Parts: sequence; structure tokens; C-alpha cells
Amino acid sequence: MSMETKHPDPNDAHVNPEAGYEKRDVNVPGLLKFGFWMAMVLLMTFLGMRWTFNYFNRTQTLGAPASPFARERELPPSPRLQVTPHFDLQTYCQGQEEEVNTYGWIDQRLGVVRIPVDRAMDVILRRGLPARSGAAPAGSNYAIPDPATVAGGADLQGPCGYLAPSASSEPSGAEEK
Repeated sequence: MSMETKHPDPNDAHVNPEAGYEKRDVNVPGLLKFGFWMAMVLLMTFLGMRWTFNYFNRTQTLGAPASPFARERELPPSPRLQVTPHFDLQTYCQGQEEEVNTYGWIDQRLGVVRIPVDRAMDVILRRGLPARSGAAPAGSNYAIPDPATVAGGADLQGPCGYLAPSASSEPSGAEEK
């Protein structure tokens, strides 16, 4: 006792169920509607693209086509990515070392010069710094910080390693003796 839920199609009643072909013809009105609407979509797309290109041709002047030999490539605005950061850091450090260890003008009109740091320290040791009283001004909470507690401490290093001597650069001869 088997219950069948499939209802036979009245159009398929005259076709042999064992036949290996389509039992109905193509829905021609459906295909024509599909073709018409596809053509409308393509036509609207074509007209929209044509209007857009004509609009941009009227409003923008691009000039002559670019030639690779016409001029050098213009750099984009800053900031730019570094192509060779290691080399750039070396060049920067060499420039900083040169400024720290050489004489030069800062402002020639005002007579301001740059002297090497070692020479400046010798001058300061010989002449001294302007003195002021050791007491803080009245009503002030100012206290002179201990250099050992300043942020960075003894291991303060710049990218070039010239701000403070590193532990590895100290001579080890004192330890051997």
C-alpha cells in the first residue's frame, strides 16, 4: 500500500514516460520577454556610459599624453616612504656627528657659531657657568632633580648612539688591572 503524492501533469499524459527527451516545448513568450528586458538593460548601460564619457570629456582637459622621456618623474607630496631607511639613518647620523664635532656658522649675520662639544665642555670648565644662589626662590616648590633618577638614566642612547656612551664602549682595561 503505497501512497503517491505526485499528481500527473495533464500536458505530459500523452508522452511516453520512458522517452529520453523534453516533454514540453520551450516557453517562447517567456524567452521573448527575457530577451526584451536584457536588451533594455544593455541599451540603458550603453547610453549611461556614453553620457558619462561625454560629460568628462567636456569638463576635464587632460593635456597631451604623457611621454616617459618628456620630464623627470615628480615626487608625491610629503610624507613619503623611505626606500632605504638603514642608509638614511647612517647619513643622518654622519650629519649629526659632523655637527657635534666641527666648527661652523649658525647665523653669520648675528655672529653665532657652532663649536665641537668637547671644546665647549673645556670652555665651560675653564670659565664656569653663571652662578646663582643654591636656595630656591621664596614660595617656589622647585627642586633640582637627581641625575640618576631622570628618565632614561645611564642607558640613554639616541638612534646614532652619541648621546651617552654605551656600556660596551667603556674601556675594559680598568677591570683587567
